[in-house]
Amino acid sequence: MPMLRRPAALNALAPGVALQVNDLRAHFVFRRRVAKAVDGVSFTLREGGTLAIVGESGSGKSVTSFSLLGLLPPPGRIVGGSVLYRDSAGAVHDLATLPAAAMRRMRGRQIAMIFQEPMTSLNPLFTIGDQIGEMIRLHEPVSRGQVRQRVQRMLELVEIPAAAARLDDYPHQMSGGMRQRAMIALALACNPRVLIADEPTTALDVTTQSQILDLLRRLQRESGMSILFITHNLGVVAEIAQDVAVMYAGRVVEQAPVARLFAASRHPYTRGLLHATPNPARDVPQDGPRRRLEPIPGTVPSLTELPPGCSFAPRCALAMRACEAAVPPLLSVAPDHASRCLRHEELA
Repeated sequence: MPMLRRPAALNALAPGVALQVNDLRAHFVFRRRVAKAVDGVSFTLREGGTLAIVGESGSGKSVTSFSLLGLLPPPGRIVGGSVLYRDSAGAVHDLATLPAAAMRRMRGRQIAMIFQEPMTSLNPLFTIGDQIGEMIRLHEPVSRGQVRQRVQRMLELVEIPAAAARLDDYPHQMSGGMRQRAMIALALACNPRVLIADEPTTALDVTTQSQILDLLRRLQRESGMSILFITHNLGVVAEIAQDVAVMYAGRVVEQAPVARLFAASRHPYTRGLLHATPNPARDVPQDGPRRRLEPIPGTVPSLTELPPGCSFAPRCALAMRACEAAVPPLLSVAPDHASRCLRHEELA
């Protein structure tokens, strides 16, 4: 398959926007088939704001985040679209076409990532101090003594107790919550302007999850960084984000401010996610029987065998013949609110 690239309008990044993704397409090309993991995704991350990307496993959330940082494993590659980013000097770059060497300089210094499972992301053969220190040495001209001081300050910043003593700990010597804090310290070591958090609380208990979210909010207030938060947990979205994009089978199916999405979603898939999410205020009424959660029927389709029309149509109770004929466009249904559903007016 030829590499398709749409020229990026580098002057099109509006003031107050940290990251603008336009029609991004990332495919995994095999010998006889193509998996369209990201198929025409667009969204805007505001400076100092938090955008959540939500969806089931296999919806393309993590592939989107890896595409932004040039970390797609082979045979994955970006085949179209642009990722516009304004760096700390005010220059605008298209990350989708940035050379590998330039991307390495950008990664960690300008845009950093918290990975989903720190036990597999941290190197078990090196201490936490060495791994965070390596990030600092790669991007900044500092002495070994200064690096150790910086690492200790980073561990203190993410509220790891006895930070000076934990510098020489290996990942296996830390609890899951402490490893995740160390991963956050690693990501923030060079003060990035954009932080991508890929399911950072999935493997943690509820108490530790709440502590990590509080920590990210505090660090964001202090540094002014923008956060792209990848998750499947709508409860987490309500707690940390201002805007949300719902993905399904490689496409964004709904975008809106968080409060509007929860109050008046305009896509059947989003409605299904909300109805499948526990809500004590809704599910445990003062009188009457307890409300049962409603699972979404069926499964996410294979990305190599997507239906010709709306990918959610086989699972949708509102599907009609027009839904199966062609992929619906992402339609504006209200200010700052878009839905990829032909029957969005009925859902109002």
